[in-house]
Amino acid sequence: MAHTSGGTGNRNGSFLDEVKDAVTPRATLLVLGVLALQLLFIASYVGALHDPRAKDVPFGVVAPEDAAGRTVARLERLPGTPLDPRTVADEAGARKKIMDREIDGALVVDPRGTRDTLLVASGGGTALATTLERLVTEVERAERRTVETVDVAPASARDFDGLSSFYLVVGWCVGGYLCASILAVSTGARPANPRRAAIRLIVMALVAIVGGLGGAVIIGPVLGALPGSVVDLWGLGALVTFAVGAATLALQGLFGVVGIGLAILLVVIAGNPSAGGAFPLPMLPPFWKAIGPALPPGAGTWAARSVAYFRSNDLTLPLLVLWAWAVAGTAITMLAAVLRRRRQGAELPTRAG
Repeated sequence: MAHTSGGTGNRNGSFLDEVKDAVTPRATLLVLGVLALQLLFIASYVGALHDPRAKDVPFGVVAPEDAAGRTVARLERLPGTPLDPRTVADEAGARKKIMDREIDGALVVDPRGTRDTLLVASGGGTALATTLERLVTEVERAERRTVETVDVAPASARDFDGLSSFYLVVGWCVGGYLCASILAVSTGARPANPRRAAIRLIVMALVAIVGGLGGAVIIGPVLGALPGSVVDLWGLGALVTFAVGAATLALQGLFGVVGIGLAILLVVIAGNPSAGGAFPLPMLPPFWKAIGPALPPGAGTWAARSVAYFRSNDLTLPLLVLWAWAVAGTAITMLAAVLRRRRQGAELPTRAG
């Protein structure tokens, strides 16, 4: 006796019927979403990184008053405006501004000779320091002068191209959205009630604390890739991980499984290439340069480099950005759970009737 169970498909139907049975409309939409993410990934990474060029790099000029004006004017006229020069009182002031991350380099002009000094900070990104050295060397050569480069905040010898901070933050971000995604996949994208939502956030916080410590220990004492306080990096790592995880939970609470894709869009596709990792922000195209500091990878990378190389200066804004993501993610996750519980409660009398 022939027997056909539900879900096995129509054996006597056409191939088109089999396709309709195997690929549901929901699956089709998800596949199209993945395809869109794939193309956006390519467009974002290649668009941001295929042709890095310095643009309006904050740059100091130390020189006697008459020479300072001429030097600033000359640097302002460079093709493509790679530099945004401004006068600085003295070399000590220029060094302080670099360490405070107000400028990325400075030219100290020697009025008594023909050899000047270029101050850079490879800890903020080796690619940018190298670009500044090339630009200034060409300018000086045209004036029949030479330049000596001094690295005020050098990247660690084990931090190739200054990328370790970026990869550290990427690892923390991956931990954040993967943990949140696993919590959703295992028990449903949208938490059943506020208590479940709170439990997910608590688990996310615990993962963030452990992951933040693990990353700080690996990058510092174990590999020696980054200097800086392990405790400070631990705190930063916990905040980055929780901020990304909470934001992912919030998006899942609002949009279900689609929220995972939106988290990848924000953190991976938009956030990573705009983070200033491979190429610091002044070398990125305008769109990525604008969005980078507002997204967790960009804020985290800037903060990690500040901790490692710049005596933890200029941390206020990136930390505020990360806290904003963490607080907003937590609030939206809980609010979405409360609204869902109320909606379910309102539907029960209707079904009973």
